[in-house]
Amino acid sequence: MKIYFSTRNPGKIKAAKSVFDKYNIEVLLVEKEYPEIQADSSLEVAKYLAIQIAKDLGVPVVREDHSLFINALKFPGPYTNYFEKKISTAMLLKWLKNYANRDGYFEIATVYAEPNGSTKEFVYRVPIHIAKKEKGSLQKGWARIIMLQGENRTLAEYPENERLGVWSKNYTAITKYLLSTQKL
Repeated sequence: MKIYFSTRNPGKIKAAKSVFDKYNIEVLLVEKEYPEIQADSSLEVAKYLAIQIAKDLGVPVVREDHSLFINALKFPGPYTNYFEKKISTAMLLKWLKNYANRDGYFEIATVYAEPNGSTKEFVYRVPIHIAKKEKGSLQKGWARIIMLQGENRTLAEYPENERLGVWSKNYTAITKYLLSTQKL
């Protein structure tokens, strides 16, 4: 089976392939650029694009969108990319300085869409904690202060390969769905 995947994010591609390759699902990247809508949830963003691309190309499509929620600030949500470009890590740390609760979560929304417009949607949360200082050099920006809950390393302190299991849960769910519907 072939699934078209709409992303340019190497980490998302690696996470998807870590699951789909085990089931001989060929991941093909959507080459055409599609504008990402602004919405109040990652699920809305992923669903809109997955349906649009599946209908346009006439093939099954997977689209994933991540949001970051910092409990104390109640944002940035699906606007994470925009805010990370505008607010430095140092500024974010300054804002959080007086908050006892530095927890939050990533919301990971993934949509599998068929050309007829039908979808299967998957959403889960990855609990995180914001460190008190920047650490790590493997990634830039906020990854230098975001830690997975229970970790003492920031995302920038350890290789992405060690975290593939965290980011690949929805791809496993899609695979189980395809197996249960006998599409695989």
